[in-house]
Amino acid sequence: MKYLQKCNDCGKYGLTNPKSKCTHCGGTLINPFPPKYSPVDKYSKYRIIYFKEEFKKRFEES
Repeated sequence: MKYLQKCNDCGKYGLTNPKSKCTHCGGTLINPFPPKYSPVDKYSKYRIIYFKEEFKKRFEES
């Protein structure tokens, strides 16, 4: 499944290509799958900081 990617702009799926461009709209292709689960998550502290900031932006400013 490493060859299937999703367009960040239009949301359509496409295959990996050297330029990483969408064939439909020319947008950037990204990996649509989450990383594999690991009980030893070396990036958890960064993810928690990011989600706390996003939570504040969405719910505390409204």
